[in-house]
Amino acid sequence: MLSPEFKSRVARLKANISSVIHGKDSIVEMSVTALLARGHILFEDVPGVGKTTLASTIAQSLDCSFQRIQFTSDMLPSDILGVTIYDQGRHDFEFRQGPLFANVVLADEINRTTPKTQSALLEAMNTGRVSMDRQVYELPKPFFVIATQNPVEFHGTFPLPKSQMDRFLIRLHIGYPARAHEMQVLREQYVGGSQPEVKPVLTGAEMLEMQDEASRIKVDDDLLEYVVRIAEATRSDSAFELGASTRGSIALRRCAQALAAVRGRDFVTPDDIKEVAVPVLAHRVQVARTFEMSGFSHHEDETAIRRVLDQVAVPL
Repeated sequence: MLSPEFKSRVARLKANISSVIHGKDSIVEMSVTALLARGHILFEDVPGVGKTTLASTIAQSLDCSFQRIQFTSDMLPSDILGVTIYDQGRHDFEFRQGPLFANVVLADEINRTTPKTQSALLEAMNTGRVSMDRQVYELPKPFFVIATQNPVEFHGTFPLPKSQMDRFLIRLHIGYPARAHEMQVLREQYVGGSQPEVKPVLTGAEMLEMQDEASRIKVDDDLLEYVVRIAEATRSDSAFELGASTRGSIALRRCAQALAAVRGRDFVTPDDIKEVAVPVLAHRVQVARTFEMSGFSHHEDETAIRRVLDQVAVPL
């Protein structure tokens, strides 16, 4: 059974984020799910729909250290990791930590920096540590990277390779708001266009406890087999050039556990797996060229994953 404290904390976190991000309850829920699953989030959408606002609000909701990195084409790996300098007073070299050494890191417009700097971020996202000058430095826990990118404008950008995309647990699209919610945003717009500040509702220690509790959610063997069959279908379906890896299967199970916990259950259902399959798997696969030319104008990878979900039998 999930503890009452867990359910209360989830409710507070969702309400805090929703107080700024109006009309996007499913996006908020999926973001909280990723945090509980110890995952990094990639927000991919057109400019001006609230990607940075949502990422900042998530960060502000946690009473943890926070850094925002605005990625540019001239940024070097040392700009995010840190540098080693010589301390004349101690006659020794000292490592000065970069902005990546924070509990929550907002990587804004991540596809505008060079592959070299993107690769420097990869190790940190994958292992939770940084290697500099033959030394290994542990990053603080919890550690989340919340990245944003614009998938439409490609001038001056460096598309993330699949190996980098695979490090993000989920990819989300916010989309345009409904008319009523856009009206609400206009009424609440602050002087100078600044976004409203929110107070933290959870500490880092509480988030770590919640992650541990979410990882213990029960998953029956039938559902584990369902996860594997979904992954296998992406490897054999003609719609894909590259199917989901074993890391993708693990991510799908972790996200399904976290979603069940967010919804107050201590067990996973097939619907949990189906709901997280698209945000977890779509950015990890490579769609075949023939499928891209079949009339799907946008997010062909998501359409292909939905087709797999329709074909794979759901366990009873």
